[in-house]
Amino acid sequence: MEPGQSEEVRALRAALDPAIAARVTNGAELVRAVARRRREATLSTGVEALDTLLGGGLARGKMTELAGRGERYSIVIAALAAATSIGEAAALIDLGDSFDPQLGEAAGIDLRRMLWVRPHTMKQAVMAAEMIGATGVQFVALDAGLPPLRGKRVPDASWVRLARVAESHGCTILVSAPYPVTGTTSEAMVQTYAARAKWLGSGRSPRVLAGVEARLRLEKHRHKRTGESGGVFFSTSEQLAASSEQVAGAASSRSPLAARCSL
Repeated sequence: MEPGQSEEVRALRAALDPAIAARVTNGAELVRAVARRRREATLSTGVEALDTLLGGGLARGKMTELAGRGERYSIVIAALAAATSIGEAAALIDLGDSFDPQLGEAAGIDLRRMLWVRPHTMKQAVMAAEMIGATGVQFVALDAGLPPLRGKRVPDASWVRLARVAESHGCTILVSAPYPVTGTTSEAMVQTYAARAKWLGSGRSPRVLAGVEARLRLEKHRHKRTGESGGVFFSTSEQLAASSEQVAGAASSRSPLAARCSL
């Protein structure tokens, strides 16, 4: 007998036509099926270029790493906004202590669905992510901030435990660090490169910051060919306002930074 299958369900299936019996299920099987579908799906980061590199988004039940310079934190904020916008519970492990609730809400994060944790060391940050992931929170983002990282380097065993928590509880984990820290435990690793500013205006006229542009490169993935790269452009609110004036009927955005992507 399969786990979770009662005698009554087994007897009912035996008495029915095979085509109909195959569609009969019980509550335990439904829960397992839903959990399996959720883990097989992906969670969008809200950044099209990154989703494309990752094959559709962050793999559910897996750990993905962003490493390097550039707009790592903007991507973390975009991912939190994407997760909370679809009703999922999320957590930000903010080791760099960089989060501003007002800017986060303006970027689209539903603060009612996000837990904000402010650890003092990298060890505390990984432990917090492990505990929160085990409670059923669907998305956990760990941002390590700028170098040097606070506290001693975390042993590889800690990342192994965190990856196991993600897989066993169906939690999607995004780790953002100035250099690779998760080793072989992550499902994928994307390198981020230094951002470049883009300006509106020319000559001696006053110039306005249009946004920042950054490059991304897929360095590791367990199910995709590596080496692909993409670009992401985060527009400022001034650039969005100028664009909305030029395009009739363009929808306005609440976000101070909006992503425009290219491959």
